[in-house]
Amino acid sequence: MRPLTYVRAETAEDAVAAVAGDPRARFLGGGTNLVDHLKLGITTPEVLVDVSRLPLDRVEETAEGLRVGAAVRNSDLAAHPVVRTEFPALSRALLAGASGQIRNQATTAGNLLQRTRCVYFQDLSTPCNKREPGSGCSAVGGYGRYHAVLGASEACVATHPSDMAVAMAVLDAEVVVLGPDGERRVPFDELHRLPGHHPERDTTLVHGELVTAVELRRSPAARASSYEKTRDRASYAFALVSVAAALELDGDRVADVRIAWGGVAHKPWRARAAEDLLRDGPLDERRVRDAVADELRAADTGPDSAYKVAMLGGLTARALTRLAGSTEVAR
Repeated sequence: MRPLTYVRAETAEDAVAAVAGDPRARFLGGGTNLVDHLKLGITTPEVLVDVSRLPLDRVEETAEGLRVGAAVRNSDLAAHPVVRTEFPALSRALLAGASGQIRNQATTAGNLLQRTRCVYFQDLSTPCNKREPGSGCSAVGGYGRYHAVLGASEACVATHPSDMAVAMAVLDAEVVVLGPDGERRVPFDELHRLPGHHPERDTTLVHGELVTAVELRRSPAARASSYEKTRDRASYAFALVSVAAALELDGDRVADVRIAWGGVAHKPWRARAAEDLLRDGPLDERRVRDAVADELRAADTGPDSAYKVAMLGGLTARALTRLAGSTEVAR
């Protein structure tokens, strides 16, 4: 049995100091991902700094929108009335993830920072650059049904597993981070990394930085947003592909559109090329499919993962055309 030191942080500043000063230390929040990895032997910290009891479990309305504390439970966030009315994509994404029991335990920050469910990453008998840098990637040339088709590298073809993160990407969230040098704000699209030569680094955070909140801004597009997910079974399954979409119409013209995809890359994939093609024009299924095809020109698929490209066209078209027909879309 490995010795493990448990520390309960009294303040966020104390937690940051404890982890930043010790490379063997990790933050412990809801534990729904970290505890699994401790059991599997994927991660072997010597010190756990418990941040679950810090006063970071509130959802607060601001002049611009909402400030969501890092320790807010997924179930509570999904049920919050302002989230359901002003940011419905977020509520739908949360309810599409995990089980009710896990949503009652999982936290906002933990959901964003969860690690890949790549079967090779979780199998200690296989080489994995994400788990052991420089060891190789067993997934390349292996079973590829769940692997990335965008932004992958020779070092890693894993995908990010979070549903909530895809919704946060389309809502242009901002992540509030506390580190040894103080507080900083990270635009959501800059939080997660593509693998490159260092797939062991999931995010742009440095060791010891603690996510304390996520901030959301109200907008007509955010209010008319949704989340669609395709998976192997009806519940408790990670996305094969998923789509978060937000839409604002001015008459028949697309005034604002945002698209983010899950299950296709090492991070939530913001489909900006597709957005640019759709903006300022009419919205119909053909135009959406053409825009998706343009975004996917760089897709790199294998025989097991080619289905994702075809699936994204239909799922994105369904999400946007449903929003266009909704009375919630600003016209």
